[in-house]
Amino acid sequence: MTLWRDGQQRVDAAEPELRRKLESVVDVLVAELRRRLGVTVTTAEIAEYYLSEGTDWCFQAAHAAAPDTPEAWDIATVGGAAFARFSRGALDWSGGVRKFSED
Repeated sequence: MTLWRDGQQRVDAAEPELRRKLESVVDVLVAELRRRLGVTVTTAEIAEYYLSEGTDWCFQAAHAAAPDTPEAWDIATVGGAAFARFSRGALDWSGGVRKFSED
């Protein structure tokens, strides 16, 4: 999703000190996504989870991970980056192109 890629681009473009903090929060969010969804998941399942569960939980986790860095609570950035990174490990993802089975 473009929204997710935009979040990753904002993390990538951040100043080095802030980027380290953002990356740390993204790592926490990716770990939480893995805990919630497992490791064998499709991009459709990730998108469905995003739409059904929202991102309130992301804010809570971001605040807990970086309580002194309000910039790291920007869910469009850290949440988007986390979903983008997590989706790259989806079963049907291959270098930015969704893989389809022949079934």
